[in-house]
Amino acid sequence: MTTAGTTAPERADDSTPDLLGITLAHRAMITDLLRLTDLAEAVRDRDVICTPGHARAVSHYIELLCDSIHHHHECEDTVMWPVIRSSVGDHLDLSELTEDHAALEPRLAQLRARAAAFRLSMGDRQIAGLMALELGEMAALLTDHINDEEIELFPLITAHVSVEDWASVEAAARAGARMSFDGPRSLAVMTDDERAAFTQQTGIGPRILLAVLRLAHRRRERAVFGRHGVSR
Repeated sequence: MTTAGTTAPERADDSTPDLLGITLAHRAMITDLLRLTDLAEAVRDRDVICTPGHARAVSHYIELLCDSIHHHHECEDTVMWPVIRSSVGDHLDLSELTEDHAALEPRLAQLRARAAAFRLSMGDRQIAGLMALELGEMAALLTDHINDEEIELFPLITAHVSVEDWASVEAAARAGARMSFDGPRSLAVMTDDERAAFTQQTGIGPRILLAVLRLAHRRRERAVFGRHGVSR
């Protein structure tokens, strides 16, 4: 990422955008990719015997995850990047991060196709092995991308982007998200301190809604990962 040229001055006020939401989204992606990799390896090695119903649940979860990652990257490309550029300066070069997104798209398509094949084969071990490789590669690539993004952009966001502009980014992210899937996953990867702060700052209505969504998501997780793989 190139930042040659004159950078916009930092905001005069002391308020800074809260980056917990995007941090949790990143964390949830990697967490799910890694545990799906472990599950696919277990099916491949016959440590987990996959029934047709289990194969359908695994396939659907991977499809939901791929959709979530695609939406996250699309929102960054079309909403978040322009907001950062307008705040920092047009000289900011985000092409490497955008190219990462473009390079990941064919891999997401391949994962969707592999998940569909896994479902149609009713849990074939060979397909599970290929799926494990692809999930592991996606986790590694996305981890590198997220590390670059958080190291390079998060300081610029907190220094230059207004709270109001950041709120517009978060609103766009929520507008296209599947809250029944993304909301509980973000809650699940919170630290104890993050969860306590969230509870203190969030009204009773949203907390009740998320609690209901979390119950439904736990049923989904149980169908995929078994009762020991259900998140908090």
